[in-house]
Amino acid sequence: MKIIKRNGSEAVFDITKIIAAVTKANNADENAKELSQEQILEIANYVEEYCKTLSRALSVEEIQDLVENQIMAHGAFEVAKRYIRYRYTRTLVRKSNTTDNQILSLIECNNEEVKQENSNKNPTVNSVQRDYMAGEVSKDISRRLLLPPDIVEAHEQGILHFHDMDYYAQHMHNCDLVNLEDMLQNGTVISGTLIEKPHSFSTACNIATQIIAQVASSQYGGQSISLTHLAPFVQISREKIRKQVLDEIAALHGHPDEATVSQIVENRLLDEIKRGVQTIQYQVVTLMTTNGQAPFVTVFMYLNEAKNEQEKRDLALIIEESLKQRYEGVKNEAGVWITPAFPKLIYVLEEDNIHPDSPYYYLTQLAAKCTAKRMVPDYISEKKMKELKGDVYTCMGCRSFLTPDRFTDAGAGNVANAGNYVPGKHKYYGRFNQGVVTINLPDVALSSGGDMEAFWTIFDERLELCHRALRCRHERLKGTLSDAAPILWQYGALARLKKGEPIDRLLYGGYSTISLGYAGLYECVKYMTGRSHTDPAATPFALEVMQHMNDKCLEWKKAEDIDYSIYGTPLESTTYKFAKCLQKRFGVIEGVTDRAYITNSYHVHVTEEIDAFTKLAFEAQFQHLSPGGAISYVEVPNMQNNIEGVLQVMKFIYDNIIYAELNTKSDYCQICGYDGEINIVEDDGKLVWECPNCGNRDQAKMNVARRTCGYIGTQFWNQGRTQEIRERVLHL
Repeated sequence: MKIIKRNGSEAVFDITKIIAAVTKANNADENAKELSQEQILEIANYVEEYCKTLSRALSVEEIQDLVENQIMAHGAFEVAKRYIRYRYTRTLVRKSNTTDNQILSLIECNNEEVKQENSNKNPTVNSVQRDYMAGEVSKDISRRLLLPPDIVEAHEQGILHFHDMDYYAQHMHNCDLVNLEDMLQNGTVISGTLIEKPHSFSTACNIATQIIAQVASSQYGGQSISLTHLAPFVQISREKIRKQVLDEIAALHGHPDEATVSQIVENRLLDEIKRGVQTIQYQVVTLMTTNGQAPFVTVFMYLNEAKNEQEKRDLALIIEESLKQRYEGVKNEAGVWITPAFPKLIYVLEEDNIHPDSPYYYLTQLAAKCTAKRMVPDYISEKKMKELKGDVYTCMGCRSFLTPDRFTDAGAGNVANAGNYVPGKHKYYGRFNQGVVTINLPDVALSSGGDMEAFWTIFDERLELCHRALRCRHERLKGTLSDAAPILWQYGALARLKKGEPIDRLLYGGYSTISLGYAGLYECVKYMTGRSHTDPAATPFALEVMQHMNDKCLEWKKAEDIDYSIYGTPLESTTYKFAKCLQKRFGVIEGVTDRAYITNSYHVHVTEEIDAFTKLAFEAQFQHLSPGGAISYVEVPNMQNNIEGVLQVMKFIYDNIIYAELNTKSDYCQICGYDGEINIVEDDGKLVWECPNCGNRDQAKMNVARRTCGYIGTQFWNQGRTQEIRERVLHL
């Protein structure tokens, strides 16, 4: 059995340390010994057995709390006082060098919590360590100097989560939709070098990857680009290639017919499209940004975004090649084709591609084949998104959606000075999210003790706390000068402001959003009603909770002209943190706090038996109430021999829900070459990954890809997320 030390490193549970500490406190006053040796052993044994029941590694602080409680349970109050005083004294000493110890543990690669904080970062790499070290300093400054004490305390207790505190000291925002069209058509500047409009598709793809890298290094969240913005360069290349072919024919004194010339041109064009798409695929996978990971980029594929029929046909060529290359995968160090995490792909289901007789149905069939093997693309329904949002546009990174454009309708004009601004046309590219703070819904429920009146009172108090925390994020961005990130604010990715100009006007009026995240709706409802939120008797309460958060966001938005929006938090590592905090505050409650994770957003609990179509239909009503970001998924077996089944799910998505995905498995053991599902097994109280063929447990010698929370993770996960992955049931 393992424990987590204060610096984040892992150690073996040692019962003798508990015995020694209690004995020392007991013997500190010869005249006030209150515990016998048998009682001390009883305390230590109780703590050990309790730790085993939780199926996760407890922190030293949690173990000391258990010891403290057991001393008092035995009536040894003087011993408890001495034990508490000793803990307090040691805490004061540690406070002087906590950050130092955290950084040292990072350098030595023995900080277990940080090592598994991000499933797409390798903590042994210098650039990742450097980012984590800077993050520890930022968190320390944020806690001590920048954030109000009550918000810091609420974050530490798991009442809320102040996301990305490791970047808060800097004036950085979360995620965005890159205005790639403006940058390619009207030029940009990268590292002080003017980049003019490219003269071919392949050059446009190369410039796009450089933009992606620069943007990723200037923010801390995901970014999205649209393939539509690359489509015009297909025609430019076509014309360029045609001229070259005609010049070659003239030099050879040939006289081929027009059909032959056109075929030669198209063949060469397809080859250039292949090379351009390959540039994006391999550059994104191999680029290392300043935060030590590949750019967290999403590629949007929407045929109806094209400006004309020719551009739509050219866009279809790019989409087709993108799907083919993702289906193939990328080679790992052993030369085996595996599933990459990025770029994430989003494919829009629309009338032109959803029916067997649709002109672009062949692309949908290819998308289904790719999903069955590589877990992407994910799917947006044009039909449902137009119905519920009024427009169709991509999310930012994993699931964060902008609010529908209202600043254009309000006559605000070209607030970002974008080079491709069209008066009266809704604008999404160039917009961004300011940041996220997440409320722990199960904590609200548990704090109420099940009293419904108390629940709503506490809920409002916690929401106001989150509101103040979000205001901190907003105020941190106010006054930021465009010079802080020229690629974003001066050279077109988000705006074309003047040097030295503040970004403030982009923080209001709906140009950017700010997200109230939420987590654990299932556990919240389960505690308050005794039922899953899928139970018809409990669903109305779940919907009421969601509506209440929306009402609050609308109230804040009207008062401040800031677009607050409800966001279904992905909870990669926070799911584990929240679960541990709930157990510490409320103990183990069956069905609520008895796991090392809590449920993402509004999702049906991962262990609940429900079929794919019922799940998607049920979650659709909650997705509508999560306008700032949400994604639903169905867990499926290997579907490579059942593409028709994938297509049926896709058609159901089109008719019923805005944004959804299919989760399958894509693994490889580098020891024996096994390419089936790598299993999760328990080893001395810890969950580890094991090849079922050869027993390999070395994570450095296996490739595992799992959907984490809207995106694919490939560097493994903390114990809470690992347990959640193990307990997922199939929906097909």
